[in-house]
Amino acid sequence: MRVALVGVFAMMAAGGVRPQDNVAPGGDARVQAALAAIDKTEPATIAAQMRLCEVPAPPFGERARAMVVRDMLQAAGLKHVRLDREGNVIGERPGRSPRPNVVLAAHLDTVFPEGTDVKVTRNGAVLRGPGIGDNCRGLAVLAAVAGALDAAAVETDGSLTFVATVGEEGLGDLRGAKALVAETLKGRIDYFVALDGSGSSITNVGVGSRRYRIVFRGAGGHSYSNFGRASPVNALGRAISLIADIQVPGSPRTTFSVGRIGGGTAVNAIPEEAWMEVDLRSVDKAALAQLDRSVQQIVKQAVSTENARWKQNDAVTVTIEPVGDRPGGRTDESARIVQAALAASKTVGFAARLVENSTDANVPMQLGIPAISIGAGGTGTDAHSLAETFVTTNSARGTARALLLMVSLSRR
Repeated sequence: MRVALVGVFAMMAAGGVRPQDNVAPGGDARVQAALAAIDKTEPATIAAQMRLCEVPAPPFGERARAMVVRDMLQAAGLKHVRLDREGNVIGERPGRSPRPNVVLAAHLDTVFPEGTDVKVTRNGAVLRGPGIGDNCRGLAVLAAVAGALDAAAVETDGSLTFVATVGEEGLGDLRGAKALVAETLKGRIDYFVALDGSGSSITNVGVGSRRYRIVFRGAGGHSYSNFGRASPVNALGRAISLIADIQVPGSPRTTFSVGRIGGGTAVNAIPEEAWMEVDLRSVDKAALAQLDRSVQQIVKQAVSTENARWKQNDAVTVTIEPVGDRPGGRTDESARIVQAALAASKTVGFAARLVENSTDANVPMQLGIPAISIGAGGTGTDAHSLAETFVTTNSARGTARALLLMVSLSRR
């Protein structure tokens, strides 16, 4: 990537940001040297992306990958590299002043369970492997930005903090980001940028979600001799059927999913237990609350219907256990962090668009901290599947954008 930086200030003005904000600080000779370093080292960044992906990081099992990232951040010249109590990896790059402090974060974990084959294959520009884009790319770019800044001896007004978080995916419930904001860096985050997945999009709206594990229980018994007893599986099926028929608004976008189900011991036994895990999402707090109420009412209705159907003792019961509560949030389009990201995107040749998503940035957003999530370059497909792919064409642009954004936001 050879970025032409002649028109930087014109592009900044087009992005609605004052030139003195230095949103895309490409005129700085050291920043230009850092961009050149990114270009030169992109093959090494891609190799690191592949290497990281072959270190398993299942839900609640991120430590092995965390150790690799810790070593990478130390090698990139960061100071005070350590793990916090939650397991996040943190490294610091002091500026001339402690503030503003800009956080660049990428999550360590994947959605894939322990034992998944995490071998990465390469065919030219196409990498294939579970998690190769989401979020091995983000982690590789995290280290590459730190390394390029160090190689070019870039000085910043404020300080930069680099973080690899745990628990972003699934039932992790953003536990790493929550610990970071509430404890590790409490009161010390002025801007928060999450590197999540591939591409060029900018997430400025955090989609809120609630997740439940719903367990139906009954007496169980023999499928023939105890026929007529209420069945937890029947109640589960009734609930899923009713949930599938819920009508949700298209705007604000609101969604639901029964993601996992289980239960029973044998084909010829009435189960003693059946369960499901449910994901509810919306960009609107009120819409999410309404959907939540609907699902809870449906679950109770399903139990009541199943028990009434058989009219015998040993009725089915249900427990609804919250297993996830992701806060929603929004960073206004006019905010400096958003406009800076748009301007940096133009500088590197991205036609970036603003989108809604659920990422680590949800947590600071909800607390009013200026926060966004950005793609880490390249092109990804089939995220959260074993066939996930990442195409490396022009992928260095993602690293360059992240670096420009960090330098820009650190300026007072």
